[in-house]
Amino acid sequence: MCRNIRTLHNFEPAASEEEIRDAALQYVRKISGSTKPSKANQEVFDRAVDEVAAATRALVDSLVTNAPPKDREVEAAKHRARSAKRFAAA
Repeated sequence: MCRNIRTLHNFEPAASEEEIRDAALQYVRKISGSTKPSKANQEVFDRAVDEVAAATRALVDSLVTNAPPKDREVEAAKHRARSAKRFAAA
């Protein structure tokens, strides 16, 4: 489940709200052990996603670095190359 959580800091353009919410959702799914909560747990699940997203936005906005911003396309290409190598060996 958590393989979809990606680094969000130091990219140009900055992480979008959608990316942050997607990461928060994956985190809450992993922690709760549920990809789709029951009706009884939906409200608390949604609140947890909102709180994790808010904490993530605060963290990403507060981090400081001297490194130049990363390019999303270059990083995606690196990830695809690593995956191709990894799964070709299997």
